[in-house]
Amino acid sequence: MNARVEIDTNKDWYRFNVEKALNILYTSFAGLTDSEVEIRREKFGLNELKEGKKTSLWILFLSQFNNILTYILFLATIISYFLDKEVETIAILTIVILAGVFGFIQEFQAGKAIDSLRKMASPHALVVRDGIKKIIKSSELVPGDVIILKMGDIVPADARIIEAQNFKIEESALTGESLSVSKRTDTIKEENVQLGDRKNLVYMGTIVSYGRGKAVVIQTGMNTEFGKIAQLLSEAESRKTPLQENLDSLAKKIGIFAIVLAVVMSLFQIVISHVHWQDVLLWGVALAVAVIPEAFPAVVTITLAIGVRRMIKRKALIRKLPAVEILGSVNIICTDKTGTLTQDEMTIRKILSGGRTYTVTGSGYNPKGEFFLDGKLIIPDEMPDLEKTLVAGALCTDTSFNVEDNKYNIMGDPTEGSIIIAAEKAGIEVEELKADNPRIREVPFTSESKKMTTVNKLENEIKSFGKGAPEVILKSCSYILFKGQVIPMTETDRDSILAEAYEMGQEALRVLAISEKFICDKNNPEAEKIIESDVENDMIFLGLVGMIDPPRLEVKKAIDTCKHAGIKPIMITGDHKVTAMAIAKELGILTHGSAISGAELEKMSDEEFEQRVENTEVYARISPAHKLKIVDALIKKQNIVAMTGDGVNDAPSLKKADIGIAMGITGTDVSKQASDMILTDDNFASIVSAVEEGRTVFENIRKYMIYLFSGNMGTVFAILIAIFIKIASAIEAVQILYINFLMDGILAIALGVEPPEEVLMHRKPRNVKEGLLNKFSLTYIVVIGIFIALVTIGVFYYAHLRTIEMGMEERAAQRYDNTMFFLTLIFARLFNGFNCRSLSQSIFKMKLLGNKTFIYSFITAIVLTILIIYIPTLNIAFFTVPLSLEDWLISAFGGFLVLGIVEIWKSLRRKREKKLSAISD
Repeated sequence: MNARVEIDTNKDWYRFNVEKALNILYTSFAGLTDSEVEIRREKFGLNELKEGKKTSLWILFLSQFNNILTYILFLATIISYFLDKEVETIAILTIVILAGVFGFIQEFQAGKAIDSLRKMASPHALVVRDGIKKIIKSSELVPGDVIILKMGDIVPADARIIEAQNFKIEESALTGESLSVSKRTDTIKEENVQLGDRKNLVYMGTIVSYGRGKAVVIQTGMNTEFGKIAQLLSEAESRKTPLQENLDSLAKKIGIFAIVLAVVMSLFQIVISHVHWQDVLLWGVALAVAVIPEAFPAVVTITLAIGVRRMIKRKALIRKLPAVEILGSVNIICTDKTGTLTQDEMTIRKILSGGRTYTVTGSGYNPKGEFFLDGKLIIPDEMPDLEKTLVAGALCTDTSFNVEDNKYNIMGDPTEGSIIIAAEKAGIEVEELKADNPRIREVPFTSESKKMTTVNKLENEIKSFGKGAPEVILKSCSYILFKGQVIPMTETDRDSILAEAYEMGQEALRVLAISEKFICDKNNPEAEKIIESDVENDMIFLGLVGMIDPPRLEVKKAIDTCKHAGIKPIMITGDHKVTAMAIAKELGILTHGSAISGAELEKMSDEEFEQRVENTEVYARISPAHKLKIVDALIKKQNIVAMTGDGVNDAPSLKKADIGIAMGITGTDVSKQASDMILTDDNFASIVSAVEEGRTVFENIRKYMIYLFSGNMGTVFAILIAIFIKIASAIEAVQILYINFLMDGILAIALGVEPPEEVLMHRKPRNVKEGLLNKFSLTYIVVIGIFIALVTIGVFYYAHLRTIEMGMEERAAQRYDNTMFFLTLIFARLFNGFNCRSLSQSIFKMKLLGNKTFIYSFITAIVLTILIIYIPTLNIAFFTVPLSLEDWLISAFGGFLVLGIVEIWKSLRRKREKKLSAISD
């Protein structure tokens, strides 16, 4: 017994016949004994997927505050508190906490993929032990258990089939392919057979779609294919996005700069102005806050959230906020074929009948379509051979359909569904046809026979109808229908038909042959005896039908748009290479690159694959491990990779990719939980909309940063100039906080909702190495910051001269000067907001109300400023004095100059770029 515990389950089980598989597992058709089960459970454990190590919610929450900017802001909060500045304390603390809560919520959503995977396992299993059938918990299964499976069951473990009766498994959750797979007991002799081709194995989490079977368990728990995926999910590395990396780097630099500047300038203030240390400390805090974008984390989060809401309207649901910005940098999209690029609805495209080849239009399970012969529209019921072929095909099916909300739903096999829909397109009422010509006998399809035959009672006769693989059907045919006549079939005819079937296959069509045979008259007294005899030989070959899962109508345009935007689509599918290449060529994915199968990939070294990965556009017969390898290789080549998928097999690569995109309708819970974004309409075309929104979000964040830092630099430069020319404090600490907390916050949110610019999808993806602030951005910040400072100091100096002329008392003059400084700085930064609505386009060519939020924010900021200047209680708190209309106009003109100088700069930059473009052309 102990020897049995040492059995090795890590084998190529598909290569062993039933007897050898049972022997290796020390079991039989009667199953294991209860005592042997207990021994094996100690060895292999429970048949469960293990949970990954979870991070404490408190640790996850506290980690949101682990950055240098937050530390400095907490320090500023503490100082403000001890100086009895309650408003400043509450404002800073609120922003910091809100940003932390947003981050916590997003990260909390990220770790649920394995939990969903565990829920997909079957809770119970029908098992044979000691020769007795019993229902047990699936978690109690061990290798060597014999399980019984019937239609509708979820397979509870990986197993080798030992009996099969019309046995079909729906494996789309594991392989991504929608068609049910016929299973059999036959041994497979080939080596390195891919998952989808192992016809004698069944896998945990897949579903029995037809028939019955019996199998012996070969792997349980984490050793199953589902378990391997769970392991990959737990090991797959979730990397920081470019925005997160940029923000981390920028935060450190800003934090250090803010501390150094605050300390140095505070010392200067003490030496030059001889003010009290508490006032200097408060002023230093205010200066640090002026430099630090304390609202930045919250504003970025809000901008991302606005992008999320926009994307929802465009059928893209964002699960993790950083995914919004990374969409703008994606340069490769790895996409599954079935259901993502295609409709997941088989459709007949070609019919060979009576020596003629017809093409059929229409798509999916909608019975709207037309028939063409040699490019000319024909009426099917005027073509007897075609009609006879479709009638025979429709009668030889077990599938039906219903209509809900004008949508046709197939109930049964998708391949048969395509036949009955083609018949409906030809004007044949299939349900009525089946009712008028009832089936009286059936020879069901098996994986061995590769065909199906039915016997039907027609109006005056009894006929048999067959459908199946062309080479099989042709062997049972002695005659052929040719241009309305039934004639003997020759070897030349067979070769010609097989050649036509091969050509259809090269077009990625799945090909079936259809035949019929006259059995006897309806009223023949020997009819019952005759139909029990041979009904499958000497049949008449009627035709071939070629079907395909057609591309979605919107996908080709979406792929063209992706390429125009510098994004390379790559097809990764479990389908056969020929089919994948044909679909890829039709959609425009496969153009200059190559295609690689999973078997070819297995034989490549890592070095060889890395050389080919950049030029490969199609991957076929791919396993979950292959997908992860492909995504990993692309990332190593410095690509920003998006991965679309809907099955469990996609989950590890969805998590590994820079952005994982799951399907909302057909996608499994596992793929959704592992993803960053979900397409709510399963439409590849929605990715294009999401990319545009992603680019818009990043562009708006960049606009905000330029606006924020140029304004902050303007404030700092103005203060520094005032100190160095020995002017008394030009601005109070509370005024700096007012500008940063209120003005920047309002305008920042307004810039975050700026609609997309037309040129966005005509640009290549942003280079992530460029960072948020490129050379132009930094130049803008410094130049405009200096100009804001010069304008502010200029108006301040003008105001100072007026106070001297008017002979104002010193304290009143200082309050007046400070108010002019304060107001001019506000106007300069408000008009700079107009500049930042577009970094290239003239503001005078943009729609004034294109961003109504910005206009409302502009007006709100002015109204609030009026209040703190003219309301007595507020102007005391903010150290302001009422101003005349002339003062307002002077300050506003100073601010407007900032807008004017940037307009000139934009114009010169556009002319330079146009000139360079002309030279390059």
